[in-house]
Amino acid sequence: MSPVEDYSKYGKRIPVRGGVRSRSRRGASFARSWWGRAFLDAIEQVADAGRLTRGRAYARAGQVVSYHLEPGTVAAEVQGSQPRPFTAVLTLRQLRDERLDEVIDLVRATPGMLAQLASGTLPPELGPMLLPGTAAELDFSCTCPDSGWPCKHVAAVCYIIGERLDEEPAVMLTLRGLDLDTLIGGVERDSGPTVSDDLYGENITLPALPTPEFRTAIDDLDPIPLRQALRATAEDERTAEAGLRDLRAIYRALEDRP
Repeated sequence: MSPVEDYSKYGKRIPVRGGVRSRSRRGASFARSWWGRAFLDAIEQVADAGRLTRGRAYARAGQVVSYHLEPGTVAAEVQGSQPRPFTAVLTLRQLRDERLDEVIDLVRATPGMLAQLASGTLPPELGPMLLPGTAAELDFSCTCPDSGWPCKHVAAVCYIIGERLDEEPAVMLTLRGLDLDTLIGGVERDSGPTVSDDLYGENITLPALPTPEFRTAIDDLDPIPLRQALRATAEDERTAEAGLRDLRAIYRALEDRP
């Protein structure tokens, strides 16, 4: 059982302007999709209920300043009661070797699953292999003084990621260290040659061309070191925030130029 922590000694959380605010506004319910809900259920089975409650409050208040997804890891800045945000990290064990082979074998053996993956859909049948089943597959860390596992700052990040899975279920692959193209390639590579009567593809219905998503350079930057660099040269947090707003305005102006 996690030790009882006296949170009153830390003071009230500092409000954040422009943080990542959750869609959920009240209650214990977060995430709408199967993947989002299943991911949060897995977290809630191993985490401290009290800190999860405070994490939901942080997520709804927009205290998650920014976060960055990498294979197996979500690193975020979460504003607490201290002048500078804490760095909160959620880590999932990456699937390798036999575990990865199991995923590839299931996709290959299930009719239509490869097509679902190629279209961006993540079938729930992959849940038992992708979702963390035990505490050993998860890790939480934070620069805050709370030794909870997880603390409320990491818990807030988990709820934000749960809602991200509503929109992009394939993020679950990234959390497990998998790349969609590599996974599809592995399935196709080991499936053996196929023979088609339509040698020239005259009867094939081609998929619609994807609509590319434009993102400015600043949106593609890792937000955590960017903010840290701004703070290193700023007099206070407000000045650093103003600098970030100015950078965004400059890039938007460049985006609008012909």
